[in-house]
Amino acid sequence: MPTWKLILEYDGTRYSGWQEQKNARTLQGELRAAAEALLGAAVEMQGSGRTDAGVHALAQVVHMRVSGKPRLDELALRRELNKALPSDMAVLAIEPAAPAFHARHNALTRIYLYRISTRKTAFSKRHVWWVKRPLETAAMARAARILPGRHDFRAFRAEDAARPGESTIVVVDRAEVEPAGDEIRFRIEASHFLWRMVRRVVGALVKVGLGELPEDDFRRLIEDPAAISLPVAEWTAPACGLFLEQVRYPDPARMATVSRRFAGKKQRGSRS
Repeated sequence: MPTWKLILEYDGTRYSGWQEQKNARTLQGELRAAAEALLGAAVEMQGSGRTDAGVHALAQVVHMRVSGKPRLDELALRRELNKALPSDMAVLAIEPAAPAFHARHNALTRIYLYRISTRKTAFSKRHVWWVKRPLETAAMARAARILPGRHDFRAFRAEDAARPGESTIVVVDRAEVEPAGDEIRFRIEASHFLWRMVRRVVGALVKVGLGELPEDDFRRLIEDPAAISLPVAEWTAPACGLFLEQVRYPDPARMATVSRRFAGKKQRGSRS
């Protein structure tokens, strides 16, 4: 049973998220349908993370196992998949993988990028959150530096019916806020994320930037969430600005370090 590793980029605007669902259009469903039609065989696949409805990916990693002998090689499969997939999905690369490779379980960390626009934009409305009021980027950057480390992110979690009792402890490897022209970009890297955690963190950071959330209160949400109650859920940033930017794997999985446009000059390297 051949196993392949795919790198996929997509605009998630028109989809109900990555993971297949009954009676909903999903990115995984589109990819599976195209692959099975081309290969003439059943396909087992899974992505490195379950991006939510409206969330995008610059480098989603997918493993794909094919029953029987495939009728196409990697180059031909990539070419034909890109012909068959909708215009808002693109396969960037395909390569053979070890039989036991698993896109989700083998991932070391995932990096999400969130793009905030400081002006109205005519061309990327679906890919940024336009915050109409001035933001204090330095205050947001200071708050973001609180995030790395092992913390209880219960204040930023949305209840996930599929994972009752899930631990809210997350180890964040890196988090940073930086200006990029007419944008403010937030990156966060961790082994996993709670459902809507990144978007709620962004929402809280914007409140800090607006001067509506003191930096000390943001710190308490991270370091002592049981001691403070704030309407974090109401601050959830819209899905349109969020991208799964990169997935890190143990060497030599070089394909997982693909990073695409919108990544800015710092090209470094679940749920969202």
